[in-house]
Amino acid sequence: MCGIVGIVAKSNVNQDIYDALTVLQHRGQDAAGIVTCDNGRLNQRKGNGLAKDVFHNRHMQRLTGNIGVGHVRYPTAGSSSPALAQPFYVNSPYGISLAHNGNLTNAAELSKEIFQTDLRHLNTDSDSEVLLNVFAHELQRLGKLAPSAEDIFSAVEGVHARCRGGYGAIAMVANYGVVGFRDPHGIRPMVYGKRETEAGTEYMIASESVALDGLGFTLVRDVAPGEAVYIDVDGNLESRQCAANTKATPCIFEHVYFARPDSIMDGVSVYKSRLRQGDKLAAKVLQLRPDHDIDVVVPIPDSSRIAGQSMAQRLGVKFREGLVKNRYIGRTFIMPGQSQRKKSVKQKLNTIGLEFKDKNVMLVDDSIVRGTTCRQIIEMARDAGAAKVYFASAAPPVRYPNVYGIDMPAADELIAHGRTEQEVSDLIGADWLVYQDLDDLVASSVEGNQEIPEYDCSVFNGEYITGDIDENYLNRIAAARNDKSKSQQAETEDGAGIALHNDEAS
Repeated sequence: MCGIVGIVAKSNVNQDIYDALTVLQHRGQDAAGIVTCDNGRLNQRKGNGLAKDVFHNRHMQRLTGNIGVGHVRYPTAGSSSPALAQPFYVNSPYGISLAHNGNLTNAAELSKEIFQTDLRHLNTDSDSEVLLNVFAHELQRLGKLAPSAEDIFSAVEGVHARCRGGYGAIAMVANYGVVGFRDPHGIRPMVYGKRETEAGTEYMIASESVALDGLGFTLVRDVAPGEAVYIDVDGNLESRQCAANTKATPCIFEHVYFARPDSIMDGVSVYKSRLRQGDKLAAKVLQLRPDHDIDVVVPIPDSSRIAGQSMAQRLGVKFREGLVKNRYIGRTFIMPGQSQRKKSVKQKLNTIGLEFKDKNVMLVDDSIVRGTTCRQIIEMARDAGAAKVYFASAAPPVRYPNVYGIDMPAADELIAHGRTEQEVSDLIGADWLVYQDLDDLVASSVEGNQEIPEYDCSVFNGEYITGDIDENYLNRIAAARNDKSKSQQAETEDGAGIALHNDEAS
């Protein structure tokens, strides 16, 4: 999962792209990058870390130009090498920089095609570089000195014909414009908006609508599944459906966890969907235990707070902030190594003892992945004096890996994989565990836009909508995502990564 943005404006875009990346920082904290174009010259800055740490005044001063793209990275396969920071770049044709959110499920096959048939070189094992080279090849084979909008759309058609998986991408073609396109299933999100200035209309394409809001852009609409939106350097916008047999099946986990609550995705308010998740979860509690003895609902900050509020209201019990979060600790479920995750949980959260002592507490989280975090939080609640500790998940059991751009770990590292709900409850040490039903989770989103009746729920039901995922593929990603693999990657990349980062920081 990553955050991407592209802007075509009437003045320098460096500050706007930086501001958009900070708004999208929740989508990736591993690396950040910006590429701009100024009279044919490309200016780039990227590196590991948060946007505020990667970009300093001297970098911003060099990032001149009226068009540009930006990226904040979330390591899909656990690798954090600075060489994988985006946007990626190829000089032929024209000079193209691309920022990518998602995952290509046929990246290995495409890598061979790119080398053997397209005669192109790949410098990393990133599927984002694969996507860039496919787009570049499809554009180059048209043989045009100057690409038109028709040529850009034709190249995107070629991308959709060759690439599978979940992807949203924004590419800048030097001197010509910016194009954003979304996979035919619409798994990964993308929107675009406009801003009126005295000099004319300016456009932004981004992962989430909050990036538009913060910079004074008005949301026009979502980019449709399989569609491409192209804005040339003069600010002329054209769009075209570039894929056949499209069907909107967005990723439901955006509404559960990843998206900011103030975003609108495919016409659905993420905030409202989370309110409905909490309300439906409370209805299940009342069905299972109409005479429950819950004294207080305590959310695990931050993404479960909204569901927790509506849950408490429906149950008719108090809602209290019993856990305080240190906002300077990263997300734990993607950290390599169990010991590092355990240490991080203790640093990230602290209890307010008064809200736990002698009470029957219902803890609410957005989901349970490995179970590491919730097990420790339940221990913390008991140490704070809770009489009983119940646990509610606003999402169903996560039993299968994600293959479309979220670094869900290998199946055998998912606590619910191959286990009953009672077995999970025993493992995390809860007095009672209640999961959201999948039908209720989907209904929470469908109620916001009934024109999108289906969602990608593969992490819950194992049904991969692209139809190309088999056991061999899952075994390969399991080998890349398990804790041992991540620890080895971190060790081998550490020295080389520091050298590259220091070189870029000059």
